[in-house]
Amino acid sequence: MALTPLFLLLLTAVTAEPAHPGYAYAEGDGSSCDVAAVAVAERREEFDGGRIVDISHYYREEMPEWESADGTGGGFLRLVRSMRNGSDIANFSELRLTAHSGTHVDAPGHVFDHYYHAGFDVDTLDLAILNGPALLVDVPRDSNITANVMEALHIPKGVRRVLFRTLNTDRKLMWKKEFDTSYVGFMKDGAQWLIDNTDIRLEVILVEALNLEHVTPGIYTLHCLPLRLRGSEGSPARCILIK
Repeated sequence: MALTPLFLLLLTAVTAEPAHPGYAYAEGDGSSCDVAAVAVAERREEFDGGRIVDISHYYREEMPEWESADGTGGGFLRLVRSMRNGSDIANFSELRLTAHSGTHVDAPGHVFDHYYHAGFDVDTLDLAILNGPALLVDVPRDSNITANVMEALHIPKGVRRVLFRTLNTDRKLMWKKEFDTSYVGFMKDGAQWLIDNTDIRLEVILVEALNLEHVTPGIYTLHCLPLRLRGSEGSPARCILIK
């Protein structure tokens, strides 16, 4: 009995105007019950007139994997049960990836073994740190992130979240199939300077492989959500910036 109102509510929703603004209909009245109506999926990086920007990379076979020349490879996503032949009531896909594939979040246990064995996995992360005002800065293109670079960025006191756009973006490393070991990253003295001289909180929870190609430096609202993978030191994440 309890299922009936919910089912009726869903039917009402899908027989009205398209619920997803990214869908267009080729023919028919626009309802999902009209067999002549064909939904056309629209893939976007920006939403709500450009106010929301998706800074996550989409997953694909050519996406680089750590220390691999073959990328993510085929078969990382496959349809294991299909409605096409009428044998199933729904489609079911299976996803096989490492926890550090594409845009992802690293818990402290990723690089500190004592944290890993103490249970500091992605399910223990403070989501308040991963969501809130964030400063996007451009790092000089001829250097790793050193103490001198950090000082030159003049990050204001009180800023708790910073996104660093580096030469990695210009070189489009996330669009290359083979993993490139010459990527730009934090040096030990740069990380220490950050800890000693700023209020940044994203130095412990690392967000990596962001798609920052089409955003400009400035202040945004960051929303980044990893999966609740209890026992894992990393997780794929969907991250957006709101202007």
